[in-house]
Amino acid sequence: MIRLVLCDDQAIVTEGLRIILGSAPGLSVVGVAHDGAEAVDLVARERPDLALMDLRMPIMNGIQATRKIREQFPDTPVLILTTYDDDEWVFDAIRAGAAGYLLKDTPREQLVAAIRGTVAGATHIDPNVAGKLLRELARPGASPVVGSTIGNDLSERELDVLRLLADGLSNGEIADRLHLSKGTVQNYVSGIFAKLDVTDRTQAALLALRHGLVVR
Repeated sequence: MIRLVLCDDQAIVTEGLRIILGSAPGLSVVGVAHDGAEAVDLVARERPDLALMDLRMPIMNGIQATRKIREQFPDTPVLILTTYDDDEWVFDAIRAGAAGYLLKDTPREQLVAAIRGTVAGATHIDPNVAGKLLRELARPGASPVVGSTIGNDLSERELDVLRLLADGLSNGEIADRLHLSKGTVQNYVSGIFAKLDVTDRTQAALLALRHGLVVR
């Protein structure tokens, strides 16, 4: 059972999400927060498998809450679900450590799949948002989202894993593709994070894109 917390300042949204997600097999909503500070406290109390986070909220916005959750509870991924696709919101959310970014018009089936995939370690970015990220990363003189240089200390196998990770594959899917065990892939992913000085799959994928290790 995947345990979720919902973070949105609109009660009608959280109640709708509670009904939609609570009826999906294998998902359980264990708490609701209506501002960012409450979201951080809720994650601390419930230790969920995933936090579904809006951005524009009172007291503490979703960017600030995501950053605090990722700092204090690095094993809890944060999946953004919002109406805002402005560049500044998108880039700040990724920099804060969000594991994915979806818009609220995402169909139910895709939202449920994204939640399950994120918990499994995959990256889910709305296609419109992904385009903004890629354009920013491709812009001449654009600074990396994280890190400064990618270095030359990744092995060939680590590069293989990084490229597949950047394509949104989960550890299990990478293991199948490269004919490795899931545990071996997890070890490679941990090593990649350490060498790139990042904390999650989205940041690693964006850094790989920025430095030309993944071709789109």
